[in-house]
Order: sequence, then structure tokens, then C-alpha cells
Amino acid sequence: MSEFDLVIRGGKVITASDTFRADVGVRGGRIVAVAEKLTDGARAIDASGLLVMPGGIDSHVHLAQPSGPGVKMADGFETGTRSAVAGGNTTVLPFALQPRGASLRASVMDYHKEADGNAYCDYGFHLIVTDPTPSVLGQELPALVSDGYSSFKVFMTYDDMVLNDRQLLEVFECARGCGALVMVHCEGYDAIKFMTQRLEAAGKTAPYYHAVSRPEVVEREATHRAISHGELIDTPIMIVHVSGREAMEQIRWAQQRGLKVYGETCTQYVTLTADDLKGLNMDETGGKYVCSPPPRDRASWDAIWEGIRTGVFQTFSSDHCPFLYESGEGKLNPKARTSFKWVPNGIPGVEARLPILYSKGVVEGRITINEFVALTSTNHAKMYGLYPQKGAIGVGFDADIVLWDPNRRETIRQAIMHHGADYTPYEGMAVTGWPVMTLLRGEVVAEDGKVVGAKGAGRFLKRELSPFARPSGH
Repeated sequence: MSEFDLVIRGGKVITASDTFRADVGVRGGRIVAVAEKLTDGARAIDASGLLVMPGGIDSHVHLAQPSGPGVKMADGFETGTRSAVAGGNTTVLPFALQPRGASLRASVMDYHKEADGNAYCDYGFHLIVTDPTPSVLGQELPALVSDGYSSFKVFMTYDDMVLNDRQLLEVFECARGCGALVMVHCEGYDAIKFMTQRLEAAGKTAPYYHAVSRPEVVEREATHRAISHGELIDTPIMIVHVSGREAMEQIRWAQQRGLKVYGETCTQYVTLTADDLKGLNMDETGGKYVCSPPPRDRASWDAIWEGIRTGVFQTFSSDHCPFLYESGEGKLNPKARTSFKWVPNGIPGVEARLPILYSKGVVEGRITINEFVALTSTNHAKMYGLYPQKGAIGVGFDADIVLWDPNRRETIRQAIMHHGADYTPYEGMAVTGWPVMTLLRGEVVAEDGKVVGAKGAGRFLKRELSPFARPSGH
């Protein structure tokens, strides 16, 4: 009988801290040996010339999420996780949304029904709290955190999700008491409403004006306000999808003062600009790029890279939030033709995240390969209570592995994507570095651009409390 179920031979192992040549031995879905030479395996994979890295963890994706009347998200768990594994990811963390007036616990159970039996990769749930009633904060939320849903998100904008300052403080206080990590969408609701009404009154309704309606100052103000609330309650917070310098510098300011404030940025903020929203002569094609916060400008790319290099950002996510473009239930719904404010917010990106960051970050010399692994896998696992089960190549970890060809050149295009959307915002982007095989718990789930794993192989992950969510105690 073989000592290992699988041996991955001859590759260069990359972790968040080290780079070395070794074989990896897998048994029972877990890594049980990392050594110079392993021979006794029932199966073997030749990884010569390839990088052996922990599977990507995308901690910010939206799947099967209610999106308002007449609008439908393009990816459920089947197509969304299929796209994830094709892009080298082995775990995703989407959001279970509480509609206003609904039970948080019931919303989570309904979301499980969407996921059960449909996922190609492992997954956990963040919660979205939109209705922080006394019963939610006193009973449901603490109980759910104890049950393994150890992080949740709150919004400072959107009509059906915005929390006012008093509610934010109450939610932060609940998080502090139960040990949850709070993710905050920072954009100022009233400022956006004011700007939107002013633009519409002037007849400026094309998709481009989505970006004009929520400029950086709106993100900066909300980021500072969220930080202030977190400081007042002594609650650690994660500021998500940071788009440029102004919000980044607010986070850096907080970190330099010793506050437990963390930062996340995303693919679109180093690849797209507000000009992409103009489409062709301000036509509707710009709606393909509508997301919030919107992409800024090329100077903002430099600011984001600065934040990545200096450690302001702990995680790099996709904020995968896909809608069809050519659809009356998507970006071209009837209302969207009347004003940018009705264009569904979000773009697909889970499959493109790793190739784009590797190419623009590692290949172009902005970050090291070890920082790449930290930003795309290890830090996500540590931040959200999945470490040491996920996020590294080491004994005892799940055998979630991506084999990466550092020299392969590809052009990102819709024709090779596996998501449910009918376009990719990164169409035509040339990249160097590509996932050639993805393994989930030692089983091959994607190979050479084809998804070969079984639908339903992905498991739900109950997560531990994050050590990053502990109050500072001051």
C-alpha cells in the first residue's frame, strides 16, 4: 500500500514566506509531507517547471445574491465556483444577505439551499446585516458567529442596505462582544444621493456619471467615519474594495496610530479607469464597468500599488459581482436605459484575479511571488478564520493547490471564461502566468482550461473566530 495517495513532484513550492524545491505528499485530502524527494505515491503529478502554490482564496465574491426587482445576478454557486477553480481558486467566501424585515438566521438557511450540492470549490459565508434589530444583535448574530459565520459586512450606502451612524455603532459593539470581524463598504449615502439628483437634473444620465456621482471624497469621508466608529467602540474593521489614494491614506493613518483597521483592494482598481465607463461616445456599453466604488484613474493605480507594497492592504480580492450585459434582467434592464443609478453595480472577476495580479504584480516587479501568495491566499485564510486548514503548503493543511506556469502567456477573453456573465471587463488584456491545474483536497478539479471536478465536491466551511478581530483593549 502506498504511503501517499498523491505525490506532486519536481515543482518549486511557494508560500507566503519561503520559496524552495520540494515534493508534496497528500493523503486523505491533506498535505502530510513536504520533502526533497517523495516516491511512494499511488498517483503522481509532474510539476517540473511549475510553481506549486496554495489554492487561491477569494474572500469577497457575490453569488446568487438578491439584486432588486427585475434584476438577476449572473452567477449562482455552480457557475461562480466553476469559474473560481478555473482561475486557480479553491475557496470562496460569498455573502448571505439579510433582506430588511427578515430573520438573519432564516436568510442564512435560505442561502445554504443555493449552495448545497452546487459548488466546485469550498466555501464559507460572510453575513450582510441590513436590519440590526434588538433580536438580531442580541440573539441571532452572536449565535451565528458562534456557529462558524465569523465575519459580516455592513453598508454605508444603497437604499435597501445603508445603516445610519447609530446603527453602525450598535453593530460594531455587537461584533466586539462576539468576536466577529466587520467588513465595511465605505461610501457616503447622502452625498451620493445629492450628487445623483444633481446629475440627473442636468441630463447627465449615461453610465459614466455613475463614477462622477461617487467621487473619491465620498469614499474618503465614509472611510474616516467608519474608522472613527471603530476607534470609539474599539472594534477591528476591514475596509473593503478600496479604490484609490484618499481612502488608502485614511487606512494608513489609522494603522500608524495603532488602530486595528485592515484594508482590501481589488483587481479593477489596478486595471480599469472611470474612462472605461464612457463606452463608445457615452453609450450604454460603459455599463459593463459599473461597480462601486468605481474605478478612478491611472494615478489611483499607483496609489493602490503603494498601499500593497507598504502593507496597508492585507488582501487582494475580486469583488466578483456578475450581471449579464445583454439582458433585460442585467446591465441593460429597462430602468438602466434611463439613468446610471439603475445599472446593477458589479463586474465579474473571480477567474481573472490571480493571472492579473501575478502579471502586473510579480512579472512587472511590483511585488514578490511570496507577497502574491500572501495577498491571494494566506492572508485571506488568516483574516477570516480558515488558517491553518487553508492558505499554505504545509503539513496538516488541506491539499488545496494550484500548479502555476510562470511563463505562459494568455489573453483574457470571454471565450475562455467559465462564469455565467456574457462578458469580461478585462477583455483583451495580455497576461504572463497562468493556472494549469487546480487541486481541491488532493483531487484535480481544473486542468488546462477545463473544469474536471464534480459539481457538489465543494464543502461548506465553518470558520473560527479571527485573531485579527480581537479588540486592542485600549
